[in-house]
Amino acid sequence: MLAILSGFLLTLSFPRTNFSWIAWFSLIPLFAALNNLSPKKSFYIGLCTGVAHYLTLVYWLAYTMKTYGHLPLYLSVAILLLLTAYLAFYTAVFSMTFIWACSSPVYLFTMPPLIWVSLEYIRSFLFTGFPWELVGYSQHNTLPIIQISDILGVYGISFCIVLSNVAIFINCLFIIGKTWQGKKVGLGHALGSIMTFALIFGLIWFYGTWRIENVNKLASGSPSVRAAIVQGNIDQDKKWDRVFQRSSVLKYIKLSLQTKKNKPDLVVWPETATPFYFLRNVELSKLVQDGIRETGADFFIGSPAVKFEKETPKHYNSVFLVGPDGNLYGKYDKAHLVPFGEYVPFKKWLPFLGKMVESVGDFHSGKKGQTIQWGKHVIGSQICYEIIFPNLARAMTQNKAELLINVTNDAWYGRSSAPYQHFSMAKFRAVENRRSLIRAANTGISGFIDPSGKVIGSTELFQDAVMTTEVPTLGIKTFYTRFGDLFAMACLALTLVIMGIKIAYRQKTA
Repeated sequence: MLAILSGFLLTLSFPRTNFSWIAWFSLIPLFAALNNLSPKKSFYIGLCTGVAHYLTLVYWLAYTMKTYGHLPLYLSVAILLLLTAYLAFYTAVFSMTFIWACSSPVYLFTMPPLIWVSLEYIRSFLFTGFPWELVGYSQHNTLPIIQISDILGVYGISFCIVLSNVAIFINCLFIIGKTWQGKKVGLGHALGSIMTFALIFGLIWFYGTWRIENVNKLASGSPSVRAAIVQGNIDQDKKWDRVFQRSSVLKYIKLSLQTKKNKPDLVVWPETATPFYFLRNVELSKLVQDGIRETGADFFIGSPAVKFEKETPKHYNSVFLVGPDGNLYGKYDKAHLVPFGEYVPFKKWLPFLGKMVESVGDFHSGKKGQTIQWGKHVIGSQICYEIIFPNLARAMTQNKAELLINVTNDAWYGRSSAPYQHFSMAKFRAVENRRSLIRAANTGISGFIDPSGKVIGSTELFQDAVMTTEVPTLGIKTFYTRFGDLFAMACLALTLVIMGIKIAYRQKTA
């Protein structure tokens, strides 16, 4: 029950509940449950925490699979449970390694943050990666804390949160007179842990408040662009119906014309806003181009695309940069595709699953880090859940992107917590690279995020919306942009070294 409680507390830290302060002590019940257990039993206890957390965090997957994947309920639930089990496995491994490695109060304070960050980092790339709502993301609304991301990435915040849990737990053990793994927790352990955490937290907070002011000064003296986002709010059931193609396009054009009075430099439409092959479907493409000419601005449009290689079609999820004359300026093809959404992994062995999107064939991936030249500026685009992968935004920023644009279609998720979770992670890409981020979503949440992670403006879910604002374009390169997940890799390396030393020592002792 303690382990399950930790799982529920972790979920409460994330959107939509957004009780971010709970994250700082959410793991304490799990730690209490693990005390004096064997590594094998700890694995199963950790699994309970993971299942409780991820089942309540990504519950919306079953709804998406059933409603838009058109899978039967039992299969949708089975896929949810399979993903939950996979994610919970990391919590189970953490618990097992935690008990094995933390045989004394000293290791109890130093090892858990290292192990936790190491596993989060592995989860970000293993099996194509699924770093959805790492524990550091729970602090997305606390701006002074998340500023450290431009050095350490989101993993630095995860480290600090786990360190907080351990420090509080050690002090609880000392106050109530409990031992850890049969060893006494002394006053030195209690004071040392809480003072170390307080020092680290204080430095992070001080850096954050200074960095916000510093970045705001840089932004105020930088060139800016006036951008508009258009949220068409097209029903997912109608989006790919040929009967509604023309009316969907006309709706986006009508909303875009409302921006004309604000004279935007760029109008951004969401992912697959044009539910046809743009520039190949002559009639509908001309309708879009005429609307662009009438608006008189550059347009950034999400659309499926197709290329033919030796008469074989290759399909892409793309964005097009179109000028006010209707001509194409540039294009980006999505690089990180969604498994079972845009392609079927292990298709040879899993032919019964099919795809959740309606298309002729599997999508192909584009080039990682590809940017689009827009006049004097360079745009880095991320489509849909590409925004949860820090390395993609970083690659674009390294490739001179001054502005990040995320186009997505979150209609799949309905009114669940998923759109809020998705939006919360986008803030970190702005902070890590100190770039303004423009986000256009078909049914929301759309919005503007400044280089400090502050939301300048955002839309409500399932509403027609048009929003225009000026965003700064910075050209600086942060520590994170230059060196990436160096902190997470250091945590992983240090964890492996310490564990290797402990294994060698135990073998020698035996």
